[in-house]
Amino acid sequence: MFKRVDRLAIELPIGAHPDPNGASAVQELMGGRFGEMSTLNNYMFQSFNFRGKTKLRAFYDIVASITAEEFGHVELVANTINVMLSGTTSPGDPDSTPLGPTKDLRMSSHFIEAAQSALPYDSMGRPWNGTYVVNSGNLIFDLLHNFFLECGARTHKMRVYEMTDHPTARAMTGYLLVRGGVHILAYAKALEIATGVDVTKMFPIPRLDNSAFDATRKWEAQGEHRRLYTFSDDDYQHIAQIWKGTHPTDGGKLEAFKGLPGYSGPIIDFPDLPEEFAPGISREDLFQIAERLKRSAGL
Repeated sequence: MFKRVDRLAIELPIGAHPDPNGASAVQELMGGRFGEMSTLNNYMFQSFNFRGKTKLRAFYDIVASITAEEFGHVELVANTINVMLSGTTSPGDPDSTPLGPTKDLRMSSHFIEAAQSALPYDSMGRPWNGTYVVNSGNLIFDLLHNFFLECGARTHKMRVYEMTDHPTARAMTGYLLVRGGVHILAYAKALEIATGVDVTKMFPIPRLDNSAFDATRKWEAQGEHRRLYTFSDDDYQHIAQIWKGTHPTDGGKLEAFKGLPGYSGPIIDFPDLPEEFAPGISREDLFQIAERLKRSAGL
């Protein structure tokens, strides 16, 4: 089961201006073949269906703990898209066509379907689908696939980073480049222990070096490229049997940590959008809801 925390993985800066077309590009990091919904669901189903959990505990713990982190990454990408869409339109009488400018944007579905918020789609508006999930039941095959999946995800993050300079997108992408690099290395080390083959010799596909990206430097200075978390209070402690040694780019010591990272960010409270009829609760409705809540609480 999963334990949810009402915080974002990191604090997201709020840009002064919207970037709805940039948000369309960021959708690839949500619902694309190599997006966060794919990494989440691949590892989630592999962990659900893992055979030999007792005999192969360390491998199971790696997949399960990264699954939990990916939930937070999906949430982070969604909030980034929402921030980038905020402010695209202004309230107005329906006959003034307040949503008129959105019809010429790359992804008008953001405004028709979702009231200016994230969708489970890729950057071209194609829905994410379950055929992106690989759960073969063969440990080596699945670990190799996960390594490849993370390398593909890293490539797409690097490209999206270069598509928009929106500060929210840059902050999110920079952080995920660092954490995705951790996952690449984790699966590489798991494969080396399982097979004796050092798949890091395959680098660059692309390189784990993040020095070209300003938004990654803060996290690497804190050592986040060398840390793997269990995302559990007490379980999945066997990750330390695999996540050990030194990092291939800087030689720093790899560290396994119990629980969650010691940082996070506030959940963003997005304002009403009267022009989208969202959330569709008027001031009068709010007072009535408050009264009903009081009555139900016996106040």
